[in-house]
Amino acid sequence: MKLLQTEAIVILAYILCHGLTALLVTPLQSQISPHVTAFASLLYLPHGVRVLSAWLLGWRAVLPLCVGAFLSELIFTPAGMSGAASPVILASIAVGAVSAPVAFELLKLMGRNLYAGTGMRIHWSALLVAGILASILNSIGQAEVFSGLILPGSSMAVLAVYAIGDLAGLVAATLVLMMVFRWMRLAARPGATR
Repeated sequence: MKLLQTEAIVILAYILCHGLTALLVTPLQSQISPHVTAFASLLYLPHGVRVLSAWLLGWRAVLPLCVGAFLSELIFTPAGMSGAASPVILASIAVGAVSAPVAFELLKLMGRNLYAGTGMRIHWSALLVAGILASILNSIGQAEVFSGLILPGSSMAVLAVYAIGDLAGLVAATLVLMMVFRWMRLAARPGATR
């Protein structure tokens, strides 16, 4: 039952972060770079959800991440654009969902097991390293998935925006969580006013 609740939280967090990106970031970015905006965001908040979910759940994060991404496509993709069930979008969802677990596994193979529960404290810098690797893997995978749709002169820009957007989204999510955890620690201290 607890796993189902955790998966539901991952799905809802993904949808919320995707919605914030779609409704706030995308309209602003499309004014600057419309050719790239169709494929990648300069601040993709769901990447933070991917990394934190993989950190907590490992490979079990893939299914709720896929569900969250699929539902996000259904909810936030404008009518007339490629549907959520199109093969390209489904491949993109799969690449995004596996990028963080693959990054954690690669780091584990290199002797750096960064999964939750392997240490006493959260090491945000280690999560950022895993997130950077996941961002690179996702960028390469997404560039391959969308290679037939990206204008030839825009492919490097799209690859760069994927990497930057994933990393910026991870940093934003990490900063928010660090503040939340700090607030929780302060609120739990004896004598703290609530």
